[in-house]
Formats: sequence, structure tokens, C-alpha cells
Amino acid sequence: MSLIVQKFGGTSVADAEKIRAAARKAVRAQQQGHKVVMVVSAMGKNTDTLLDLASQVNERPPARELDMLLSTGEQISVALVAMAIDSMGSKAVSLTGGQMGIRTDNTFTKARIQSISTDRIERLLDDGNIVIAAGFQGIDEDLNITTLGRGGSDTTAVALAAVLGAEACEIYTDVDGVYTTDPRVLPEARRVDVISYDEMLELASLGAGVMHSRSIEFAKKFGVPIHVRSSFSDTDGTMIVTEPESAAAAVCGAALTRDEARVTVLGVPDVPGTSLEIFSAIADQKVAVDMIVQNIGNDGRTDISFTVQRSDLESTLQAVGAAANRLGAAGISHDDKVSKVSVVGLGMAVQTGVAHKMFRALAAADVNIQMITTSEIKISVLVSRDQADRALRAVHQAFELTVEPADKKSWAQIRAARSEEADMESLVARLQGDVLEELTLTGIAVTPNQARVTLRGVPDTPGIAADMFESVAQAGVFVDMIVQGIDGEDGRTSVSMTVAEAELQGCLKVAKELMQRHGLRDVQGGDGIAKLTVSGIGLRSHTNVGTLMFRSLADVGINVEMINTSELQVNAVIDGKQAEQGCEQLNTAFAGVLR
Repeated sequence: MSLIVQKFGGTSVADAEKIRAAARKAVRAQQQGHKVVMVVSAMGKNTDTLLDLASQVNERPPARELDMLLSTGEQISVALVAMAIDSMGSKAVSLTGGQMGIRTDNTFTKARIQSISTDRIERLLDDGNIVIAAGFQGIDEDLNITTLGRGGSDTTAVALAAVLGAEACEIYTDVDGVYTTDPRVLPEARRVDVISYDEMLELASLGAGVMHSRSIEFAKKFGVPIHVRSSFSDTDGTMIVTEPESAAAAVCGAALTRDEARVTVLGVPDVPGTSLEIFSAIADQKVAVDMIVQNIGNDGRTDISFTVQRSDLESTLQAVGAAANRLGAAGISHDDKVSKVSVVGLGMAVQTGVAHKMFRALAAADVNIQMITTSEIKISVLVSRDQADRALRAVHQAFELTVEPADKKSWAQIRAARSEEADMESLVARLQGDVLEELTLTGIAVTPNQARVTLRGVPDTPGIAADMFESVAQAGVFVDMIVQGIDGEDGRTSVSMTVAEAELQGCLKVAKELMQRHGLRDVQGGDGIAKLTVSGIGLRSHTNVGTLMFRSLADVGINVEMINTSELQVNAVIDGKQAEQGCEQLNTAFAGVLR
């Protein structure tokens, strides 16, 4: 008998009738021959109500007591769902996180799952019960109740599906699948039938509210198929699996992260250890840094820009202020009125022209780009918040995301083509490890024989980025990394790109033409550099990854010249002569989590 895990979010159990509707779905699945585990969130806005109540009693409530309070929301939901199932003539048992054996660390409000004991759940299932599991919570080694943070019920559901060997994890929500962008912002957005873990991981981190990134990390690590479905209809929904919907499409979706804040540390010494000093201070505050842009230094100094959620800005500025003073930085600037617009797709790893197509679309919409970061499957730009919706619509239209790809594949076609021979021994070993939700690195690599070109003093006006990268592409130069950051405090920016050493002269020629055309301050180029790449699952949610990377390089005197980041990679440009040493350092530093 196969087993399925069904997860119902707060809007899906917001009142008595919706609770009964969720219960009917579980009973129907059991009647079809499945063992069923339901994971349930707190009803409607219950968690928000409890948070508001806590703030009325104490402006800064202790984290342990906050977890004790918030966990009650899910306990109410699971009991009511179990009662509803009982009224329908089926057997059900509700369990809290502790009762079902979910052990976490003791990081209150942001705990991570370390292990799950499945004995009790399996006994109850074997006795014919539908098990109703409280999402979002567990217990630490001292039996304190802990919560898993935002999106924690998704993480609970996927984790249970992994350890129980479920056929699939069904996520029931108030939307009927994953869309090419948020349909509440762009009604013309298209629902996709299949999306890959990597694409969904990037979109989730960018604010696509359907799934939380930690749950996708779990699913990717343990190969759990996720089926996103509507609580209120029988629409097929979207499957999240290893393979993408289309092999030919460069872009599968666009996303808007509305409430971002940009911080720039100006004039820091361009020496080993600078990045470590800044980002370790932020990591100590458990703040997740998003876009990181460190451009090529000038006169022994460089600027480092990064983004955080706007709600984390105050604590970030406090942490960075102390670090900047220790470093002797020239100053700190910030802007809390920015948003990030991104395009994501596995296809862009093998297709050229995606960047300048995006930049041209933004220029045509009169949207100015403040920062740029790229990875193999994502391009992100920072824009003014009042231009965010216009920017999202422009890139969504440019990549024709409302149109189904000609080579679109369904989940049934993908599943039929799959090899069913999984490495079960390896999977079981990982599931029996000490820490389920640990950081997992999939590779550390060096890209040697690289060069970089930097354009300084780029006017902060729409259209210039598009002209730059169209001109470079027309010259036949393939660009790898792109970073654009603040260049001083005069409103101009600095854009750097990495290319193969063999293409340096051709790229410099184009850059000098651009300098004349747009009145840039300066153009610089140089070869003899290499790119170090750390790839893995959980890079962003484990806030110490960058810290450990920068520390291991600083320990042997390796200076980081450029940085860019994504959900799946952290890239650092260093002196090519130190590439082998740098790679050895990173392999040693991450030996315990490298798979």
C-alpha cells in the first residue's frame, strides 16, 4: 500500500467548512488505497493573531516562549481535523511535533530538523489511522517546543514524506499550482505543469509564495516529488521534480521580491578578510543575505553591496556598522525602497543572450537597474520599488512566458522516461544521518584562465546595461559572471564581467567604445584570475556558508576580488595563481558536508 503526505496551509483550514473539505480529501485518498499522513498549519491568520498578542504583552518576547505560544495554532488545527475525519467514519489521530518524534536543534523560532523517529506514525498507519501531524514544530534535546520558522509546515510535510518513503508530497494551498510569475500581480501568468527543484528553489527564494525554499531543499536532497494543488478544486496542479518542463526554454519564470533593502559598505580595504569581517557579523544575527556584489577594487579600496529583507535592515545596519568601523571603511549607505526582479531557468545555462534580452526589456519600459547579479540559472536586478511591477511585466512579456513551450513535457511523460533504479542504499544512509536538514554541498569547482573587464562611472539611467551587453554579444564574447554595484556616492554604478582570457582584448575594445558613447569614467581589464564556485543545497538558508568560505580563503592570504551569489552557488573571483590552493582550502573547510 502506497503512502502519501498531504499538507494543508492556513487558508485551507481557515474555518469549519474548509476543515471538513480538507478532511474529505484525506478520507478519499485512504479509500483509494493509500496510507495518509496530513500535515496541517494553523487556521487562517491565527499565527499573526498570536504574534500580535505577544507584542502587546512584551515588545521583545523571549524566543523560547514565543515558540511555546505559536505552536498552539497547529495543535488547534490538527485536533479539529481529526474530529472532522472521525465524523466521516474514519479513524484519525492528531500528533504534535514532539509526539511524532521530530527532533530539532535549539534555535528557537528558526529551528532545523535533525531527526525524525517514524515508529509511532507507522504503527498508527498500520492500524488504519489517518495521521494528522502538526506542521511547523518539533522539540529539542531538552524537550523544549521549537518552531521551524516561516514556511515551516511545508518543511515538515516534505521531511515526513522523505523519511516515510512517500509516493509524493501533496501541497494543498489557495492557488492551483506554480505560475510563471505571481498571478496576483500579472493576471496573464501561466500555470506550469512541471518545474525542476533548482528552478523552484530559486523562485521560492525570490518570493514566490507557493513553497518555502527550505522545503524545496529537503525535496531535492532526498528526491521527494512535490505536487502543488488547489484546496478548492481538482485541478492537476504542478509537479516539482528533478526535470524541467522544457529543455529548450531559456526562462521558466520571473519573480518579484518587493520588500528588499540595499546596504553598501563604501571604501573597505581590498585585502584578505574584508568579506569575512562583514558577513560573519551579519551571520551572527541569523540574517539571510541575498544579492552580494563585490566589484573590482580601485586604489586599494572596494565597495561591497548586498541586499536583505527590509524587515532585517535595522539589525543588519547595527552589525555592519561595527564591522565597518573595525575595517576603517569610508562609510555605509542604504536604501529601503528597492525591489528585486529576477528571471530563472535551467535553459539559460546553455543559451546565450538572456541577460541583454532582459536588460533591453527593462530599458524599453524605462526601468533603471541599480544592481545586477547572475548565476547559471538566474539573473537578478535591483530596481526602485515604485518601478517593480512595471519591471516584472516587461521581462515576463519579453520571454513570452504566457506561451506554452513547444517541447513541453508532462509529469506522466517525464515519469515514464525515468529509470526506476534509484540508489536506495545511499538514500537510506542519508536519511539515517545525524542531521536531516544539514547543509549539503554538491561540488567545489575552479574555472581557470579567466579575465575581467570593469566599466566605472556608469550613468544611472535606463538602457545602458542593455547597450553594454548587446554590444558585447555582437562582438562574439561570452560573458560568465556579471556584477553591478554602487560606485561611490554620486549616483553612478560600476559594472564588471568575467570572460575567458582569450576574449579579453575583444571585450576591452567594446568596453572602450562604450566608454566614449556613454561618458564613462574609466575602463579596466585584466587577466590571470579564476572563479571559485561552491554549489549545494541550503546555501542561503545556512547563513554561515559565506562566512566559512571567506574565512578559509583569508586564512591563507587569498583576497576575494569579486563576489556573486545565488540560491545554489556562491562564486568568488581570486588571483589565478592561488586557484589550486583556494580550492584545496574550500574542500578542507567543507569536508563534512560535501557529497
